[in-house]
Amino acid sequence: MSAHPVLYEGKAKILYATDDPDVLLTHFKDDATAFNAQKRGSIVGKGEMNCAISSHLFQLLEAQGIATHWLSSPAPNEMKVRSVKILPLEVVVRNIAAGSLCQQTGLPLGMVLQEPLVEFYYKNDALGDPLLTLDRLLLLELATADQVEALRTKALQIDRLLSDFFQKCGITLVDFKLEFGLDRQQNILLADEISPDTCRLWNQADTDPAQRVLDKDRFRHDLGNVEAAYRQVLERVLAQPVQPQGEAML
Repeated sequence: MSAHPVLYEGKAKILYATDDPDVLLTHFKDDATAFNAQKRGSIVGKGEMNCAISSHLFQLLEAQGIATHWLSSPAPNEMKVRSVKILPLEVVVRNIAAGSLCQQTGLPLGMVLQEPLVEFYYKNDALGDPLLTLDRLLLLELATADQVEALRTKALQIDRLLSDFFQKCGITLVDFKLEFGLDRQQNILLADEISPDTCRLWNQADTDPAQRVLDKDRFRHDLGNVEAAYRQVLERVLAQPVQPQGEAML
């Protein structure tokens, strides 16, 4: 655990200052929450697994030209990251109907969308992280119109890269949540994490609606074997090497 000051503690991570003002240290916790923290628990080893998965995926995306806040992983449950000002938006990309999309629209679970759907949610626990229209987003000055377009473009690029990657892992990327931040030069960097906490991931070798789930829905809906599902994602992700940037961009 870092001896530096705590800058922020969230549901799944603690953010520490370092001796370098442009570098922060993220500690991944085993704590688990769902339904806007109404359900709480712990997943054994989750911090280390999510840190390792996120580190691997950030390096994968960096190799494909996506700028992220990732710098290094000095310990199994720690990640050094660039300091950014987080935009108060959760950018959700959906490839298959699941979760709130089904609940709010009546679309059947598992329906493949003709095109990926990009949604913006207000990152505000007190308000329940509501879905935003573009006009509301701009009214609240959460981002500029140009930033919103850049976020949408980046989210779709990341979706293509991650969907292809998980396909190699025998996993379907159903949907996922991204967060972005601005560095001192106002560049948009992918931040937070990419893990079974923030993605819906289905095992392609299993068609059973409950058994195929390899993400936090196992915790949300008391499906059991949560740690085993996270471990399976970790093992499959790490089995796929990250190409050096020079090779990846050829």
